[in-house]
Amino acid sequence: MNHHTDLFPTPAPEPGTLARLHRQLEEAAERDGLLDVAYRTVDSPVGQLLLAATPRGLVRVAFDTEDHDRVLETLAGRLSPRVLRAPKRLDAAARELDEYFGGQRRAFGLPLDLSLSRGFRLLVQQNLPSIGYGQTRSYRQVAELVGNPKAVRAVGSACATNPLPVVVPCHRVLRSDGTPGGYVGGPDAKLTLLNLEAAG
Repeated sequence: MNHHTDLFPTPAPEPGTLARLHRQLEEAAERDGLLDVAYRTVDSPVGQLLLAATPRGLVRVAFDTEDHDRVLETLAGRLSPRVLRAPKRLDAAARELDEYFGGQRRAFGLPLDLSLSRGFRLLVQQNLPSIGYGQTRSYRQVAELVGNPKAVRAVGSACATNPLPVVVPCHRVLRSDGTPGGYVGGPDAKLTLLNLEAAG
């Protein structure tokens, strides 16, 4: 009987080995069609953003304040358990966000997967990109835009649950008195985005 196994544990793999194994896993998952949700994080003037995409397009942008681990768990539950960090799959999204934050991009050209939203919320979120860069609308104006002028509160809820903030510009929707109102990334993030666009 060999007792040495407890005394001399197997050495942990080198960090380079782990990175290589992870890359092989990524490539195999993608090759075999097993990667349903790819994700990565990017730094931005509004903090670290989590980006997630399905084969259909960008499905989620999440602020630090939303707890990235919880967001990934939700994606695994709602879309597919096959969620994997695969930064290359999100290169285009990261580049467009970089350009936006650098003042070189006013509209996003990314394919989007809006499957996390339904009904009225989806309708509102589909119409938000019609509010141009540097422009703002009130919750009431957005309610009128989607043909339901009394649904001001529901518009607020649709903005608060927007799964693609920044890219789908709910930050351009303000209270009727011109004050910013709530924002999933917090009031500072909303003001940062509005000021960035006002300066452009």
